[in-house]
Amino acid sequence: MQEGKKNNTILVPTDFSKVADNAMHHAVAIAKTYGNEILLLHIVEESFLGSLFGSKNNIKEGLVGQMLQDKLNEVCKNIMETSGVKANGIIREGRIYKTILEVASEIDCDSIVMGTMGAEGLGQITGSNSSRVIAQADVPVVVVKEKQIGEGYKNIVFPVDLTLESKQKTWWAIHLAKKFDSTIHIIGEHESDQFLRNKLLANLKAIEEVLIKNNVKFSSKILDNEKYPGKFYLDTLQYADEINADLIMIMTQQEKGFSEFLIGSYAQQIVNYHSSVPVMCIVPRNTGLVPVGWSGI
Repeated sequence: MQEGKKNNTILVPTDFSKVADNAMHHAVAIAKTYGNEILLLHIVEESFLGSLFGSKNNIKEGLVGQMLQDKLNEVCKNIMETSGVKANGIIREGRIYKTILEVASEIDCDSIVMGTMGAEGLGQITGSNSSRVIAQADVPVVVVKEKQIGEGYKNIVFPVDLTLESKQKTWWAIHLAKKFDSTIHIIGEHESDQFLRNKLLANLKAIEEVLIKNNVKFSSKILDNEKYPGKFYLDTLQYADEINADLIMIMTQQEKGFSEFLIGSYAQQIVNYHSSVPVMCIVPRNTGLVPVGWSGI
């Protein structure tokens, strides 16, 4: 998905549950569109090993490990046969979020696509595990819930606040829009203060100009307090449901300043609050508006 990456592999944690399979389908669609490969990662938690064997064991060398690897191999074979996307699978032992981050770093992955609910290990992904992966990953994380990918990310919700980081998503939006023929739905929260309102409108206009320049379809809307009286994350989810959005695009952290959000809280609320819409979490860069590797867009 990213330009200039040495390794174009998408990391997909899986526990073979329904939502993990849905995340895998999202990853396959992305990989097929961008020419990525997929690495399926099954994690056996240390606590599970202890309860099963009474002490830490290397499950990969035993019968259970072989059965799990065979299952991963079968899934990968099916991916390659049905989509043409190259896929491999590995088993690791350890804590969920730490193992995901470790493997992502080891393979220098392009991005992470993960489900939010699962039967076993990933069943707790809606709590601290997901927050930690999103907050600490150096690459985009797409968090998939119940909504299937269908024909791709045709309608993308693009929340904008008063920070510089908020505008960095523009280049990612363009990258997705050009591949999936998307419409970018820019939204901002109503500001009662005139100075803050003018600053927000200036941010929206700057984003609109870049989208126009790159021939990307978009809509732009300030969410009024009467129809959208809640917190911005609730209003964002409400709006996403109203337009049947395929994806919500957010930054994982915000600078302190004019924004009402504390660092990371908005991203966590968007991901953890109940909604079926997938969320793409992007790491902000410190190099200005244009993320590293995206100056050519």
